[in-house]
Amino acid sequence: METAHGGALSLTVNGRRHQVTIDNRTSLLDLLRERLALPGTKKGCDQGACGACTVLVDGRRVNACLTLAVRCQDAEVTTIEGLASGDGEPHALQRTFVEQDAFQCGYCTPGQIMSGVACIREGHTGSREEIREWMSGNLCRCGCYVKIVNAIAQTARAGRS
Repeated sequence: METAHGGALSLTVNGRRHQVTIDNRTSLLDLLRERLALPGTKKGCDQGACGACTVLVDGRRVNACLTLAVRCQDAEVTTIEGLASGDGEPHALQRTFVEQDAFQCGYCTPGQIMSGVACIREGHTGSREEIREWMSGNLCRCGCYVKIVNAIAQTARAGRS
Protein backbone atom coordinates (compact mmCIF):
# COMPACT_ATOMS: atom_id res chain seq x y z
CA MET A 1 0.00 0.00 0.00
CA GLU A 2 1.42 3.36 -1.02
CA THR A 3 0.76 6.59 0.84
CA ALA A 4 2.07 10.13 0.40
CA HIS A 5 4.96 9.40 2.79
CA GLY A 6 5.25 5.65 2.80
CA GLY A 7 4.79 2.36 1.17
CA ALA A 8 5.37 -1.35 1.26
CA LEU A 9 8.77 -2.81 2.03
CA SER A 10 9.86 -6.41 1.67
CA LEU A 11 13.11 -7.60 3.21
CA THR A 12 14.60 -10.61 4.92
CA VAL A 13 15.81 -10.20 8.49
CA ASN A 14 17.74 -13.03 10.13
CA GLY A 15 16.43 -15.44 7.51
CA ARG A 16 12.80 -14.48 7.93
CA ARG A 17 10.95 -12.61 5.21
CA HIS A 18 9.00 -9.51 6.30
CA GLN A 19 6.55 -7.34 4.41
CA VAL A 20 5.73 -4.10 6.18
CA THR A 21 4.22 -0.75 5.38
CA ILE A 22 6.48 2.04 6.59
CA ASP A 23 6.93 5.77 6.48
CA ASN A 24 9.71 6.54 4.00
CA ARG A 25 11.58 8.39 6.75
CA THR A 26 11.88 5.30 8.96
CA SER A 27 15.44 4.29 9.73
CA LEU A 28 16.45 0.65 9.53
CA LEU A 29 17.27 0.85 13.25
CA ASP A 30 13.75 1.97 14.17
CA LEU A 31 12.21 -0.66 11.88
CA LEU A 32 14.27 -3.40 13.53
CA ARG A 33 13.67 -2.29 17.11
CA GLU A 34 10.15 -0.89 17.01
CA ARG A 35 8.35 -2.80 14.28
CA LEU A 36 10.15 -6.14 14.14
CA ALA A 37 10.81 -6.41 17.92
CA LEU A 38 14.56 -6.98 17.56
CA PRO A 39 16.04 -4.89 20.40
CA GLY A 40 19.54 -6.39 20.19
CA THR A 41 20.66 -3.65 17.83
CA LYS A 42 21.30 -0.68 20.10
CA LYS A 43 20.45 2.97 19.54
CA GLY A 44 23.55 4.82 20.68
CA CYS A 45 24.23 8.28 19.33
CA ASP A 46 21.60 7.98 16.55
CA GLN A 47 24.01 10.00 14.37
CA GLY A 48 26.30 7.30 12.97
CA ALA A 49 29.23 8.17 15.20
CA CYS A 50 29.31 5.28 17.71
CA GLY A 51 28.56 2.10 15.73
CA ALA A 52 26.26 0.63 18.42
CA CYS A 53 23.62 0.06 15.72
CA THR A 54 25.87 -1.86 13.29
CA VAL A 55 24.07 -4.59 11.33
CA LEU A 56 24.89 -6.45 8.14
CA VAL A 57 22.92 -5.63 4.98
CA ASP A 58 23.67 -8.08 2.19
CA GLY A 59 26.81 -9.01 4.14
CA ARG A 60 28.13 -5.47 4.48
CA ARG A 61 28.19 -3.57 7.75
CA VAL A 62 26.06 -0.45 7.98
CA ASN A 63 24.98 1.93 10.70
CA ALA A 64 21.29 1.14 10.94
CA CYS A 65 20.55 4.59 12.37
CA LEU A 66 21.77 6.24 9.14
CA THR A 67 20.16 3.76 6.75
CA LEU A 68 16.67 4.43 5.54
CA ALA A 69 14.66 1.24 5.72
CA VAL A 70 13.27 1.82 2.20
CA ARG A 71 16.83 1.34 0.88
CA CYS A 72 16.67 -2.25 2.11
CA GLN A 73 14.03 -3.44 -0.36
CA ASP A 74 14.73 -7.15 -1.01
CA ALA A 75 17.87 -7.00 1.14
CA GLU A 76 19.16 -9.62 3.55
CA VAL A 77 19.64 -8.04 6.97
CA THR A 78 21.47 -9.78 9.80
CA THR A 79 21.25 -8.50 13.35
CA ILE A 80 22.90 -9.78 16.52
CA GLU A 81 19.81 -11.94 17.10
CA GLY A 82 20.42 -13.70 13.79
CA LEU A 83 24.11 -14.35 14.20
CA ALA A 84 23.78 -17.57 16.20
CA SER A 85 23.35 -20.84 14.34
CA GLY A 86 19.91 -22.31 13.78
CA ASP A 87 20.27 -24.52 16.86
CA GLY A 88 21.00 -21.51 19.07
CA GLU A 89 24.74 -22.07 19.30
CA PRO A 90 26.42 -18.65 19.62
CA HIS A 91 28.55 -17.41 16.74
CA ALA A 92 32.30 -18.04 17.12
CA LEU A 93 32.96 -14.34 17.74
CA GLN A 94 30.23 -14.20 20.39
CA ARG A 95 31.93 -17.10 22.22
CA THR A 96 35.34 -15.44 21.89
CA PHE A 97 34.00 -12.14 23.25
CA VAL A 98 32.95 -14.07 26.37
CA GLU A 99 36.30 -15.91 26.57
CA GLN A 100 38.24 -12.65 26.24
CA ASP A 101 35.90 -10.69 28.54
CA ALA A 102 35.63 -8.18 25.70
CA PHE A 103 32.82 -6.13 27.20
CA GLN A 104 31.98 -4.33 30.39
CA CYS A 105 28.63 -2.56 30.27
CA GLY A 106 27.82 -4.48 27.07
CA TYR A 107 25.90 -1.68 25.39
CA CYS A 108 28.22 -1.47 22.40
CA THR A 109 28.78 -5.24 22.23
CA PRO A 110 26.17 -6.12 19.57
CA GLY A 111 27.56 -3.47 17.20
CA GLN A 112 31.14 -4.47 18.00
CA ILE A 113 30.39 -8.13 17.27
CA MET A 114 28.55 -7.37 14.01
CA SER A 115 31.38 -5.13 12.86
CA GLY A 116 33.94 -7.70 14.02
CA VAL A 117 32.26 -10.45 11.99
CA ALA A 118 32.42 -8.20 8.92
CA CYS A 119 36.04 -7.30 9.67
CA ILE A 120 36.97 -11.00 9.69
CA ARG A 121 34.93 -11.79 6.56
CA GLU A 122 36.47 -8.80 4.73
CA GLY A 123 39.96 -10.07 5.58
CA HIS A 124 41.01 -7.05 7.63
CA THR A 125 42.65 -9.02 10.43
CA GLY A 126 46.26 -9.13 9.25
CA SER A 127 47.49 -7.27 12.31
CA ARG A 128 46.20 -5.70 15.50
CA GLU A 129 46.65 -2.27 13.88
CA GLU A 130 44.58 -3.33 10.88
CA ILE A 131 41.81 -4.65 13.14
CA ARG A 132 41.82 -1.40 15.13
CA GLU A 133 41.62 0.65 11.92
CA TRP A 134 38.69 -1.35 10.51
CA MET A 135 36.89 -1.32 13.85
CA SER A 136 37.44 2.41 14.37
CA GLY A 137 33.79 3.22 13.64
CA ASN A 138 32.70 1.35 16.74
CA LEU A 139 33.21 3.11 20.06
CA CYS A 140 33.39 1.49 23.49
CA ARG A 141 33.00 3.98 26.31
CA CYS A 142 34.26 1.37 28.82
CA GLY A 143 37.59 1.14 26.98
CA CYS A 144 37.65 -2.59 26.21
CA TYR A 145 39.43 -2.09 22.92
CA VAL A 146 42.37 -4.38 23.75
CA LYS A 147 40.06 -7.26 24.60
CA ILE A 148 37.81 -6.60 21.58
CA VAL A 149 40.85 -6.73 19.28
CA ASN A 150 42.01 -9.90 21.10
CA ALA A 151 38.62 -11.54 20.47
CA ILE A 152 38.58 -10.63 16.77
CA ALA A 153 42.20 -11.72 16.26
CA GLN A 154 41.61 -15.02 18.10
CA THR A 155 38.48 -15.77 16.06
CA ALA A 156 40.23 -14.88 12.80
CA ARG A 157 43.27 -17.04 13.68
CA ALA A 158 40.97 -19.97 14.36
CA GLY A 159 39.50 -19.52 10.87
CA ARG A 160 36.04 -18.87 12.21
CA SER A 161 33.82 -16.14 10.84
